[in-house]
Amino acid sequence: MNRLFRTKPLARLLGETEAPERRLPRVLGPFQLTCLGIGAIVGAGIFSTIGTAVAGTASAPGAGPALVVSFALVAVACTFAALCYAEFAAMVPVSGSAYTYAYATLGELVAWIIGWDLILEYAVGNVALAISWSGYFQQLVQGFGLEIPAWLGVDYRSAVQATRELAEASAQGIDIAAAAPAVRHAAEALETAPRLAGIPIVFNVPAFAVVMLLTWLLVIGIRESARVTTIMVIVKLAILAVFIAIGACYVVPENWTPFAPGGWAGIARGGAIIFFAYIGFDAISTAAEETRDPQRTMPIAILASLGVCTVIYMAVALVLTGMVPSHSLGTAEPLADAFVARGLTWTAGLVSFGAVIATASVLLVFQFGQVRIFFAMARDGLLPPWAARVHPRYRTPHINTLIAGVAVAALAGCANINEIVELCNIGTLFAFILVAAGVLVLRRTDPARPRPFRAPLVPWVPLGAIATSGYLMLELPRVTWVRFGVWLAVGLAIYCAYGMRKSRLRASA
Repeated sequence: MNRLFRTKPLARLLGETEAPERRLPRVLGPFQLTCLGIGAIVGAGIFSTIGTAVAGTASAPGAGPALVVSFALVAVACTFAALCYAEFAAMVPVSGSAYTYAYATLGELVAWIIGWDLILEYAVGNVALAISWSGYFQQLVQGFGLEIPAWLGVDYRSAVQATRELAEASAQGIDIAAAAPAVRHAAEALETAPRLAGIPIVFNVPAFAVVMLLTWLLVIGIRESARVTTIMVIVKLAILAVFIAIGACYVVPENWTPFAPGGWAGIARGGAIIFFAYIGFDAISTAAEETRDPQRTMPIAILASLGVCTVIYMAVALVLTGMVPSHSLGTAEPLADAFVARGLTWTAGLVSFGAVIATASVLLVFQFGQVRIFFAMARDGLLPPWAARVHPRYRTPHINTLIAGVAVAALAGCANINEIVELCNIGTLFAFILVAAGVLVLRRTDPARPRPFRAPLVPWVPLGAIATSGYLMLELPRVTWVRFGVWLAVGLAIYCAYGMRKSRLRASA
């Protein structure tokens, strides 16, 4: 048991980053890193899931205009966690994020659990993002008169679900023609798809293609990836500014009444859903090993990106719920649909373009973060050594970048977005809890350790991160907890079969 919970000394963690065959170049400055954070945060969450959080369902009303309160609630939870991440990132500027921090404070077993959890967070998050990107991309190209066949633009399960919904609507005497366009489009996939041995061939090709394109970009270098991310961040922030400026002119104050149709329960449910919009600031910490002066740069980038995005989110929520009634926003493209409802079709196209850019930037950063988690775990011997190899020319972990890219792309082509967003949320919240706990542990076990950045008001800030993250986890459905438990059980089995025997820390004991 002592070996399972043996911690890895911070000096050793830092020393291992200097091995020539595994050294990553330090090329990122504060502006690039902040853009990386904003690039990771502003994406499908604000362009897509905000609609579900506002409208809710017939049995569980959403937050309504009070979604602005949901954003504030989640921002508080994330700020607590961000301060904890900032302390660790400045003190341990090593790839691996929460996995590395757990290894230094809570022991190898906990580190494996959180590393396995982070793999889930980034992989599942990227699948959801790729699917959302595909939807906005298809909407965008339709504006230019191009039509992607339905069976090449949705996944099989979505097509089956849409067909079932239309059949149920028909049986109840509901006008099928009034069904949401996205539902009718998905149902059309089964009708028009070619068949192989009687099985319809339905695959989301745009989702697959965008992941593979970004995987190639990540292979050729972090500097190139950071430049592309910065450009995309500038574009998407400009488009959100246009949405806020023009949308504010069409706000009808009556749409803000009732302010909280679902009460506090609706606000909490909305917070649990739009938490997906905040995932990303933790991805900054995975770039610590590729950052110049990380002791100063990491805290600035983490807190600055979170602050900028919170202000933008609250402004978008107020304008969106003021433009159209909340109950009409439960769509996959709520920002674009709000403009269409006001007759501003050209602006809707601009929003769709912004969503394509925004989601692509998050995809890029998340894929980057996932690969760095693989890299750190392999360097510790918990995963096969090929995952820690660096390309001799590009200086990137090219092998696991390609493997992760192919796996995410394949899942994005056939997965249903509604089933995986909440799984991504629970994984992130769990990581927040363990990072906050790590700050508490290390403050007690190694109080003299130099801390270039110190989280204020300890223990209250880490305890606040644990309490708020735990509360949001409890708001997630039971089925999400079951799937999360299964994932962790599989991870423990792999650790017992491979990681525990191959651990470099255990071998050196």
